[in-house]
Amino acid sequence: MINENKTLLPEQQEELLKILQARFEKNMNRHEGMEWAHVQAKLEANAEKLWSLHAMEQTGGEPDVVGHETEKDEYIMYDCSAESPKGRRSICYDREALESRKEHKPKNSAMDMANEMGIVILTEEQYRDLQKLGSFDTKTSSWVQTPEHIRKLGGAIFCDRRYDTVFMYHNGAESYYAARSFRGWLRF
Repeated sequence: MINENKTLLPEQQEELLKILQARFEKNMNRHEGMEWAHVQAKLEANAEKLWSLHAMEQTGGEPDVVGHETEKDEYIMYDCSAESPKGRRSICYDREALESRKEHKPKNSAMDMANEMGIVILTEEQYRDLQKLGSFDTKTSSWVQTPEHIRKLGGAIFCDRRYDTVFMYHNGAESYYAARSFRGWLRF
């Protein structure tokens, strides 16, 4: 699923850029006033970020541009799939939680998987910002970065959208569910 050498073949890069461009053009409300040509040029200059975006795409995240920091001339992309990315579901929160399970261990953790992909898990604030761009996770949920004081006590937080409202909840960090994944973001 995820290539370890963090490079894409030229045909993989071309295909990914076509997918990202089509998504960008279809969802202009997420990035009003931005131009694809500039985004593409920045991506083509950064092979490792392209690799991370490919990993996001391959796991069902449907990454798209959601912001531009003009001072640094950096774009921000979030996972924008309607529901939590399918290729990242049934995972606990982090390595400590994974190792604490004695039986029925999930295959991975959200924090480890994000790190392997070269992305960062959304914070609760970023998750709420994403929800201003559409309705996401109406049938699923997504782990979000958990404050250290909650994590030290064994918990982790996740969010979803129900009744046209974004909710933040808690679970034991070692828990995992078929309908829970994580959403990530990337800056380039």
